[in-house]
Amino acid sequence: MASLQASNFLLSSSSSSNQIHAAISIPKLPSVRFSVPKLRQPTIQSEELNRKDGLINTIPIQNDVHSTPLVQQTSSVSMATFQLYAVLEAIADRVEMHKNIGEQRDNWNTLLLNSINMITLTAATMAGVAAATGVGAGVSVMGLKLASSVMFSAATGMLVLMNKIQPSQLVEEQRNATRLFKQLQSQIKTLLAVGSPCQDDVNDAMEKVLALDKAYPLPLLGVMLDKFPASLEPAVWWPTKQSPNSNKALNNNNGWTKELEMEMREVVEVIKRKDSEDYERLGNKALNMNKVLATSGPLLTGIAALGSAFMVSSNSPWAATVAVVAGALASAVNTFEHGGQVGMVFEMYRNNAGFFKHMQESIESTLDECDVEKKENGELFEMKVALQLGRSLSELRDVAKKSSYSRIEGSPMDEFASKLF
Repeated sequence: MASLQASNFLLSSSSSSNQIHAAISIPKLPSVRFSVPKLRQPTIQSEELNRKDGLINTIPIQNDVHSTPLVQQTSSVSMATFQLYAVLEAIADRVEMHKNIGEQRDNWNTLLLNSINMITLTAATMAGVAAATGVGAGVSVMGLKLASSVMFSAATGMLVLMNKIQPSQLVEEQRNATRLFKQLQSQIKTLLAVGSPCQDDVNDAMEKVLALDKAYPLPLLGVMLDKFPASLEPAVWWPTKQSPNSNKALNNNNGWTKELEMEMREVVEVIKRKDSEDYERLGNKALNMNKVLATSGPLLTGIAALGSAFMVSSNSPWAATVAVVAGALASAVNTFEHGGQVGMVFEMYRNNAGFFKHMQESIESTLDECDVEKKENGELFEMKVALQLGRSLSELRDVAKKSSYSRIEGSPMDEFASKLF
């Protein structure tokens, strides 16, 4: 603006004929060129996209504006991987279900135990008060006697139901199911992280899930496990498979040697002769004790109910004595059975026996595998067995040697295979 005003002033103030030509020089602005990328025609072949992006079966982009893009499966993620992730989701859901139901049944055990003991002790107290009051109290004493008889009868029915379902044993079942489902979940995650899963892995995972569902059912009616079997049977939570033919030539590869196979066979013998036999013996003792307690509790409350009933019809002091004493004994037996969780102890022994049975079958099936390449690496397998038994590799080999010497000399084996439990 200043240059324009100056030029106007010079033009207006010129008085001579000599014209003053003012030249205004305006600097030239630099030319800025914008490069617009040219749109490529969609002539790239699908094979070039495959080589560039590592995709297979990629559908090329269509020229139609209204067409919908489609996404197809990539080669980096197989269908077996998708299926294993679906199995993982189902396992996570089962873990949560067993955990919640376990907490619920633990509450059952606590609430039923406290309620039945309170009912039993209250009924015994009422029977004692009625007997001590005598005949002169009239209607009030009769009410105490009737209430005592009704409460003893109710306690008997509740105790029969509680002994039938064994809430403490149900809780232990859910604890074990939760632990085993988490273990399976960890195994599948490891396979997805370090391995290349195939359809056989998917089938194997589904079989394990269904075997766990069968071993630890959630509902009570129809499929509940027998709480009082004739004898202890180890828990089985793995799919049963036919063992391969053991007639094979020894091939020292994949980490397997003749010495390692002999060591694993000796470990199996120790598990059979010591660990499994011991836990089955202890489990049968716990089972027999639980049977006696489960029968004694309702029997004592029933006797107390009969004693209270005889108190109503007669004023015999012996009836009151029987009712009070039987009620107190029933409360003590009920507390020992369910407060001490004898059913849980039996279930613990049953699962421990199942753990050792699973180890036996796992080792035997691995040793009987004909194709050595299909076996798990021998050194890795030995380490897993040692960790499951709570031993170091040197301790595991020492146990195998002691077992071999004891069989040769005919002396009993004085050591267990497991040091965990």
